[in-house]
Parts: sequence; structure tokens; C-alpha cells
Amino acid sequence: MVLVTAVAVLLTMRSLRLIMVFFRMRQQRMDKAKEWLDKINPNHLWKNQKGYYYFLLGSAEVQNKSLSQSEKNFRQALSYGLRLDHDKAAVYLNLAVISANKRKKREAITLLNEAKKYDTKGYLKNDIKQVSKMVNSI
Repeated sequence: MVLVTAVAVLLTMRSLRLIMVFFRMRQQRMDKAKEWLDKINPNHLWKNQKGYYYFLLGSAEVQNKSLSQSEKNFRQALSYGLRLDHDKAAVYLNLAVISANKRKKREAITLLNEAKKYDTKGYLKNDIKQVSKMVNSI
């Protein structure tokens, strides 16, 4: 029983820090979220957890106005994979915003279409409309 408990605790500790980052970001405390992200070693995460790690890291970098670094992190999140479709839609939407800020209209439209494809439940419908207006004004 001790061995089973030890394994359960180790498995929980791997994802506990990611849960704390989600919690801090939900509270809009990006500085604390970034501190928790800095404590995580992505090499110790499983493949699907790495996707969410880079997704959160990219979201934190967008707040710090580091667009090139956040774009790199979002693309890594997609390469590792995200489980939920609305998370993929959020990544594509963020990439579309970054492309629009770099004045790459064609790429931004392609990324927006990907975001629409993955937003099956309509969670990001209003955000997609706002970004498409921004892209069309380029």
C-alpha cells in the first residue's frame, strides 16, 4: 500500500504545478502564474502535459508583450498536442492575433479558419469575430 500511495503522490505532484498555473491565470495574476511556470521542468512532464505547459507559457508571454517567444511556445503546444478542441481553437486564435500584429494577413486568415474549425461549441465565437474584424482592417 505504501508503494501504491507513493506512486499516486508522485503522479499528482507532476500535474499539481500546472493546476496552480491555471488557477493563477484564471485570477489574472500573471506574475504568480509565471513564477509557477518557472518552477516546472518540461522534461519531467508527459507529452500531453507538455502541450499544456507550452500553451500556458505562451499565454503568459503574450501578457508580457513578447510576441515572437509566445508564437514559438504556441506552436510547440500544437506540436505536442492538446486534448480539448477549444484549447486548440484558443491557440490558433492567439497565433492569428500574433500574425495580424506582424501584418501577415493571409496567415492570420488561415489561422482564424482553423480556430473556427476547432471551436465547435462556440466558446470563442465573439473573440473570433473581433479578431476577424482586426484582420480585415489590415
